[in-house]
Amino acid sequence: MFDFRFKTGLLPMVAAAGLLAGCAQRDSVVVGAVPDDYRTRHPIVIEEKTQTLDLPVGTASHNMTWQQRAAIEGFLDHYEDSGGAVVTMLVPEGAANSAAASSISRQFAALLHRNGVPRGRLQVLAYQAGPGEAPPIRLSYPVVKASVGPCGRWPEDLAETTENRNYANFGCSYQNNLAAQVANPADFLGPRKMTSIDAENRMGVIDKYRGKDGNYEAGKVSAEFKTNREVFY
Repeated sequence: MFDFRFKTGLLPMVAAAGLLAGCAQRDSVVVGAVPDDYRTRHPIVIEEKTQTLDLPVGTASHNMTWQQRAAIEGFLDHYEDSGGAVVTMLVPEGAANSAAASSISRQFAALLHRNGVPRGRLQVLAYQAGPGEAPPIRLSYPVVKASVGPCGRWPEDLAETTENRNYANFGCSYQNNLAAQVANPADFLGPRKMTSIDAENRMGVIDKYRGKDGNYEAGKVSAEFKTNREVFY
């Protein structure tokens, strides 16, 4: 015999389960679609940029100053990362300091060659300037760098925290600092090849940890290790 009471009790349970399943699916879609990762908002981008240095030259200058020398040497610190790129030197022409700039540019060129810029990788170009101006000599070369977009974006009120989410500028300074500190930008693209282990050094450290005579108790640390420790055992 057909039990109608059993069926009438089952239908509301099936309907309720369906509604709950639908709610769970909608919630996961909504939550998953909300971008709240500072690495997505402020990504680190690897691109080629121009490294530039402007060197002021006085109208009565005849020789390169020690400040200019130090600036150029610092400018070339990362020249090897460019893969031997062409260095461009722009010298003002038609300006009040053009004669001095032309003379000093030759000293700059000699210093560039002494600091690793190969001959044939330096191009000297002139740019037009006004007769009453004293523009600088500009050095530049392309280099691959890691960078992040500018910070300081505040599209919303910081006091609005009802959604308990990070503000738009959150993580921007951290990403900029990380991009500036990493020596090799290619490290952001993938890991380097692992080097082989130093077996001799490893065994020496293990022997010191255990004790030179090899007689040690399980869980104990040698006295030599304890005297040079940074961790309290």
